[in-house]
Amino acid sequence: MPLQPRTSRSPFSRSPFSLLPLAFVAAACMATVASAADLSAADAERHAQATYREYFELLSLPNDAIAPEDVRKNVDWLEQAFRKRGFTTQQLPNDGKPMLYAEYQGADPSRKTVLFYMHLDGQPVVPAQWAQKSPWTPVLKRKAANGGWEEIDSAPLFSGPLDPEWRVFGRASADDKGPIMMMLAAIDALKAGGAQPAVNVKVILDSEEEKGSPSISKVMQAHRELLRSDAIVIHDGPMHATNRPTLVFGNRGAAKAALTVYGAKVPLHSGHYGNYAPNPAQRLANLLASMKNDEGRVTVAGYYDRVKIAEADRKIMAAVPDDEAALKRRLGIAKTDKVGANYQEAMQYPSLNVRGMAAASVGDKVANIVPDKAVAELDLRTTPDSDPAYLGQLIQTHIERQGYHLVKGEPSDEDRARYDKLASFSYQSEGGDAAGSQIDSPVGQWAYKALTGTFGTQPEPVRIRMMGGTVPTAEIVRVLPVPFAIIPLVNADNNQHAANENLRMGNYVSGVRTVYGLVTQPF
Repeated sequence: MPLQPRTSRSPFSRSPFSLLPLAFVAAACMATVASAADLSAADAERHAQATYREYFELLSLPNDAIAPEDVRKNVDWLEQAFRKRGFTTQQLPNDGKPMLYAEYQGADPSRKTVLFYMHLDGQPVVPAQWAQKSPWTPVLKRKAANGGWEEIDSAPLFSGPLDPEWRVFGRASADDKGPIMMMLAAIDALKAGGAQPAVNVKVILDSEEEKGSPSISKVMQAHRELLRSDAIVIHDGPMHATNRPTLVFGNRGAAKAALTVYGAKVPLHSGHYGNYAPNPAQRLANLLASMKNDEGRVTVAGYYDRVKIAEADRKIMAAVPDDEAALKRRLGIAKTDKVGANYQEAMQYPSLNVRGMAAASVGDKVANIVPDKAVAELDLRTTPDSDPAYLGQLIQTHIERQGYHLVKGEPSDEDRARYDKLASFSYQSEGGDAAGSQIDSPVGQWAYKALTGTFGTQPEPVRIRMMGGTVPTAEIVRVLPVPFAIIPLVNADNNQHAANENLRMGNYVSGVRTVYGLVTQPF
């Protein structure tokens, strides 16, 4: 079926792009033209608009995972929404916060099965920080003349012409209720056209993703046969800043570490003891400085040693259309750390970040003392080849090589009498491990064909080897060890996790086309 021409109202921008090897592009396009069903932008907009009232209704349900009753209300609502579209559903028990499983009708054993992962919970809210009545009362806004956002009547959203630049503001509008609704609208379009999916469609909706998905492994393991699939697609996270179709093949993990350097037993008068009692704040600063050089590279021995990047992957990363000059202007920095050759390469390496330091006090409460201790909190972004245990042990060894004796908790009098440099250090995983999938894996090729079949190759989809943020991919693929792809659907500037979270309506429409293209592309 021929590709739809791109129009000036396309929800994706026309940023510069770089070509893949021509043979790969040609093969991808030929396969897509031959097999993928097509959904025009106009049809996608029509089916998207038909779901906007449901979208507003879903956004009005609070969904912080600390409130099991609220989670259950969301699960019940979504179960009915999926059933209405022909899915069979099952609530998967999870200590009062069930997850939702849905499977589309007409599964065919001759087709590949794709499991789509999304989450129904959202971040906590501080209502006073939001520029609207309530984070749980979604509103429609447009860009004002002063560059801000002004609320407008939402009625035109439900009928009449749509402006792709309109945005719906509300908690979980983008992260992650928007993508769930896009999938439902795509299924509506499929059914309206009398078409059948080219893959068997399974869906799991996590109820605790914003809490680090502590139960996803347990729940999935308990229902492993039910969830069995050939590939996994994760609809979470933001698209590339250019708003071009985006494919991501990995994510870094997160770990935390705590480092305390000890001085005297109690804070000391700086006049009487300065120049005599060692200052733990100064020692902590020196110790942290020994872990990184002026170029921002970690100097802990072995920290980057396990990272291996193929030349083909470097070329793909170099082709990502990041505007690093604009990024530096936005961040207000003159120079970047020299960990990778560009932003994408920097994300492939484990990081060591000082996220907080404390010693005595500053400001109005400052006192002329030599502190008794100084504390640093670190976060480590891990990679598939460098897990928390590996990185944490390297840092611990580095601290000991700087002459420190490590203790658990406060040092004893014996420790203080025996060792000049005393510290404590601990580390643990925080919010998920890193995971990676090969860009040229079957799921990667399938997803690329679906996106180019839907949106064309001018410009081509952005392919990202590994993003910096953390989603529970590793926990999922430990249970179902199959290739995966992360396919974000929402605008990069959606304010996820913050006040005034929003979803651009052009992304809602393009998301419907993306999901439709995926489920109608043979695997």
